[in-house]
Amino acid sequence: MTGTPQLSDIEAGSIDQFEIRANTGSNSRDMGPGITDFRYYESILANNITATCVINETGFQTSESGGEASQGTVDWLPIRGGERTNIRVRDNYGNRLNLEMYVNRVRNSDPQATADFYWLDFVSKESFANEQTRVTKRYDGRISQHVEDIISDVLGSDTEVNADQTAVDYNFIGNNRKPFHVLTWLASKAIPQTTAGGGGGSAIGGAAGYFFWQTRDSFEFKSIDMLFQGDPVKKYIKNSGNPVAGYDANIATYQLDRDVDVKESLTLGIYNNRTIFFDPMSFNYVVREFGTGDQEDKLSTAGNRNKFASSLLPTEFTQSPTRFMSIILDNGVLPQGVNSQAQLEEWKDNPDTPNYDAPNAMVQSVMRYNQLFSIQMNITIPGDFTLKAGDLVECAFQEVGGSQSKRINPETKGIYMIASVCHKITQQDTLTSLSLVRDSYGQRPSN
Repeated sequence: MTGTPQLSDIEAGSIDQFEIRANTGSNSRDMGPGITDFRYYESILANNITATCVINETGFQTSESGGEASQGTVDWLPIRGGERTNIRVRDNYGNRLNLEMYVNRVRNSDPQATADFYWLDFVSKESFANEQTRVTKRYDGRISQHVEDIISDVLGSDTEVNADQTAVDYNFIGNNRKPFHVLTWLASKAIPQTTAGGGGGSAIGGAAGYFFWQTRDSFEFKSIDMLFQGDPVKKYIKNSGNPVAGYDANIATYQLDRDVDVKESLTLGIYNNRTIFFDPMSFNYVVREFGTGDQEDKLSTAGNRNKFASSLLPTEFTQSPTRFMSIILDNGVLPQGVNSQAQLEEWKDNPDTPNYDAPNAMVQSVMRYNQLFSIQMNITIPGDFTLKAGDLVECAFQEVGGSQSKRINPETKGIYMIASVCHKITQQDTLTSLSLVRDSYGQRPSN
């Protein structure tokens, strides 16, 4: 790579196709020429992809016979919701984004506008399927397999599923819940099969914390630790000078969230918390205390300096718990066995060896989620439609100084995870906005 492209010298992106097909009849129309603003969204916190566009309504549509009708597109097709839409857009580098989405909502524009504009909101087909189906049957075995089964069998989706293998069995009954609800619920209980830190440690003692989300290509069920063990897909730099070799693009704008609220952190129990788990099967209770210093050396992190590392905090913040929680213990809900009698016998024979280590999983997952979002940053770069939610990127920022320092800030430089992405095409430019998160400052520790 010889140089870093700038916004000013990159070819603008384009909308190559935006065909909306009516639910009834054979009417279809390519709305691309009338679209003034198109935005596509992915997020690790969203179960489905979404998109929105602004359309400048011409007021007349050409009929198949060559005549004109005085109906706008909404009434001519008509658009009543659920219409399949084939979308093909191209970014600044020529990368194409091919989408099949469905109209979810028609929104009126500003009534004071001089032209007739309106908004269309789009979702994936699985978003509709989620509202029409329920998870009802019993599931036995690994959580990662449950995820694949629910997506294919309940949602009826043929979309690819990328699931990090989970370590232990977890048995449950769907209880007539929506698929996305169950899949997100399972993410909070999952433990990766390969533990962070190496050394062949116990799988059950691995760091819990998964996310379930959808990208344009697949459904993702991924461990936070496993994600941070990957390689960055792109490198970006924020500087005030000429393009820098070795980076994919200059960062046009960025905003680092430097908010620190000690009282809120104490309230949330980020530094130290205590959870009491009640087991309804044995009528016993388990107390787990978990602080920032626990498992610091066992996690796969973005950098080498934890924002909430125990060594950086006043000792009084970490010595005693500041949040107390009481939770009914969930050991997998159901013991192993093909019927009630077999399940009872299995539990009686092994009362102290449940198929799921709930206390560890729950305290670890809460800690991992809080830690991941402890450092947040928003950046804008030239439109790059290859980027997806969950990808890792490497960013470098020049230090701010009175003499325009060229030194790279060692604290903010490093690996970031894309928590959410917005690809945007307007009549003026094509941009990609990234919401980035990381769990620590500095460079990623070497393995």
